[in-house]
Amino acid sequence: MQKLIFKLSILLVITLLLALNFTWVRTDEILNSETPTYQPDFLADAKKLDPKAEILNEYLAKHNSPLQYHAQDFIDAANLYNLDWRLVAAIAGTESTFGKHIPGGFNGWGWGVYGNQALGFQSWTDGIFTVSKGLRENYVNIGLSEPYKMNRKYAASPHWAKSVTFFMNDLERFSKNYQVDNSLGEADISIIKIAAASGKMPK
Repeated sequence: MQKLIFKLSILLVITLLLALNFTWVRTDEILNSETPTYQPDFLADAKKLDPKAEILNEYLAKHNSPLQYHAQDFIDAANLYNLDWRLVAAIAGTESTFGKHIPGGFNGWGWGVYGNQALGFQSWTDGIFTVSKGLRENYVNIGLSEPYKMNRKYAASPHWAKSVTFFMNDLERFSKNYQVDNSLGEADISIIKIAAASGKMPK
């Protein structure tokens, strides 16, 4: 009986050590990976989003979009390829309701979709950067710089540009309201601090 308990104890210790080692390896791979990938909130929060990415993150969250965790990727790709920061997200809104209805392969932009053929990407990050690069090289560089000019080449539907423009404008309105709300929030906090320090309520 004692031998059996001893063997079971050894087996339990080995199992725990293997589990801990696997966890350490996976965490190390995530933190040291050169390719941006989806991260859970506790890792995503480690990298501070720039202001536009923060706004886009909140906007995509409002739409329950799986792309919300890639807001910084949209901004980084827009900066890299000199695009309007709202454009690629707005196309995703039009083509897939912000990534919620896709043909597969992280393709939320209808990119390379012809009939039953659909181009797939390795990740949302891959899709964002590939589409951004394609828009720069195959559209903007030849003068198709905004949705109404892009429409005929990008989509068969004549309503595509109207929808993309709607989401771009909607995101712009959201951005302005977000900035106003945040600035008011900071002002309120400052007033409360001043009032608490002086012992007087603000008039």
